Amino acid sequence: MIASVQFKNFKALRAASLRLGPFNLVIGPAGSGKTSLIQALLKLRALSATATGTALARGSAGAEAAGSGPPSIGLAKDGLPSTRPVTTSPNETPEIIFRFAAPFADIEAHLGCRSEMVCDLLELRHANTAEARARAGKLREQLGRIRAYLLDHYAMAGAVAVTEGDELAANGHNLAAVLAALRAQQPKSFARLEEDFCRTVPEFSGVVPQPAGKGQVAVALRLAEGGEVITAENLSQGALYLLAVLALSFAPRSPAVLCIEEADRGVHPRLLRPVRDALYRLSHPEAFGEKRPPVQIVATTHSPYLVDLFREHPEEIVVASKRGRAATFERLSDRPDVKEILAEGSLGDIWYSGILGGVPEE
Repeated sequence: MIASVQFKNFKALRAASLRLGPFNLVIGPAGSGKTSLIQALLKLRALSATATGTALARGSAGAEAAGSGPPSIGLAKDGLPSTRPVTTSPNETPEIIFRFAAPFADIEAHLGCRSEMVCDLLELRHANTAEARARAGKLREQLGRIRAYLLDHYAMAGAVAVTEGDELAANGHNLAAVLAALRAQQPKSFARLEEDFCRTVPEFSGVVPQPAGKGQVAVALRLAEGGEVITAENLSQGALYLLAVLALSFAPRSPAVLCIEEADRGVHPRLLRPVRDALYRLSHPEAFGEKRPPVQIVATTHSPYLVDLFREHPEEIVVASKRGRAATFERLSDRPDVKEILAEGSLGDIWYSGILGGVPEE
């Protein structure tokens, strides 16, 4: 849905741009812009839903026509905006510019900032016609469906009101309610989730959310040997994280864009492939025989093991690098030497070595 993001003087992203595909795994050291990218997407969501934070149709067709904003950041060979630094002055007002894929390709979202840290004005630039304004309204609805997750195993292990199962919370604290709701309302989807989980972690034979008193429910799993029910406080981080990612992938109502920080968090390297596949189920539903709109994924990781799983898809890897105070993004597939790099061996090891960039400065 989002074709590209262009940053001007926003935190460490002084002059950076990034084209986004269906799946985007962002790798890089601390302070290289990974979290800032997700924060920008969340700010776009927040302001798109707030009338006072949106400037639409300022009355001049010229001011609102597509392309009336800053110059284009260029096109890559696949027709999407290229990923490269953009020209900017350190004295320019901070700004973030979003461009979109069809049917919103002629609309630009300009996120205006009063400082590097405060961005509170969203302007959708489009042609001053009734049709363009109607599409801008539909775009705002889509932007309201951006979600971001930083899962917390302590939060997921707690009991929660059974009524909180509509959508997984940002830290996953209502995982038990989401699983209970899926079991009650979408039993076939729940059965597939349970099958995927138990195939990945064969010591368990079932996902069995348990009543926890006073209208609450808690996560629990049934052991394959003996049938004992293991409650959430006795489950591993990895089991809880895998359950949460599977809950996202089987949710009956998917977001338009899903951001997940530290996608490898708490997960044993041998279980990272199922995590990747669960996210692929969202971004490429047709590959899993599902008929629903794809979800655009923006994930971050520090795990070379997870990076290595994307060896066959370098177009899905974004390398975030930082030199001094300035950070930039580079899509791995844009490198002219990408074939030679991939021929060297493990992609995770190559990244760890520093050849790709996206590692702490020494």
